[in-house]
Amino acid sequence: MDSRGALLEALVPRGWLFVGVGWLAVHLIGAPAARGALAIAFGGVLLAYRALFRIGASFSDLAGAAIAWQGVAPFFRAAAGSDVSGFPAVTPARFGVDDRGNDTPVLAAHDVMFRYAGRAEPVLRGCSLEIAAGDRILLVGASGGGKSTLASILTGVRTPDSGLLLFRGLDRHTLGVDAWRRRVMAAPQFHENHVFTGTLAFNLLMGRRWPPTPHDMKDAEALCQELGLGDLLARMPGGLLQLVGETGWQLSHGERSLDESFAELDAPTLQRCLECAVKRTPSLIVIAHP
Repeated sequence: MDSRGALLEALVPRGWLFVGVGWLAVHLIGAPAARGALAIAFGGVLLAYRALFRIGASFSDLAGAAIAWQGVAPFFRAAAGSDVSGFPAVTPARFGVDDRGNDTPVLAAHDVMFRYAGRAEPVLRGCSLEIAAGDRILLVGASGGGKSTLASILTGVRTPDSGLLLFRGLDRHTLGVDAWRRRVMAAPQFHENHVFTGTLAFNLLMGRRWPPTPHDMKDAEALCQELGLGDLLARMPGGLLQLVGETGWQLSHGERSLDESFAELDAPTLQRCLECAVKRTPSLIVIAHP
């Protein structure tokens, strides 16, 4: 895309100049014109060249917009996609989903089975668990054992081939995909994490509404302070509204920590992050390698 944009930017105005001057040369040789008419024609060619040069300069911007659209288009398609379950989504407040007592598990999986396409054996078979309010669970296992797959199923990213998932006693079809994902969330590994070109607040609050409310901005700033990122905010001229990403403020590897996030932290910072996660989550599953 970039190479084609650069090619158009170079060829369109120069091609016009070559054609225009050549056309004038042919007419000048065939039938010599008055100097005034020749000057007017040549001036018109130069004016058109200048206009095309400005248009050509925008080709790189158009190419950048096309590349950016390729990156965000899957999000728009996913948001526009409907949950073809055959059941209408219900209003969570109607059932008092978030007000149910501790007797009802926050999240429950019953006899879940999942197989990746093209594989003979399922990665999960007969998987059952219950997560109660206030539970703190550490899930440890070897690579390829299905830990990340289970997390993606619990958060609604993947759909199990069989079995039942319940949030406060309601399945995902009844609760609705959007309501489910607002209540069951994951912080995955690096290959599913990105720092988008936008403000720091946009990256922090992507799981909420946008534009944010004043409460959202205060909550985001408070979270940064809890995680020890106050100095980073102080260094950024725009604070939470500072542009970050490939063309913005360059975050260090430690500030990004997208791969095995806890493993990259020193002991005091790890303790601070764990305390913050425990305090802000009603129930928590941490996945780690042995």
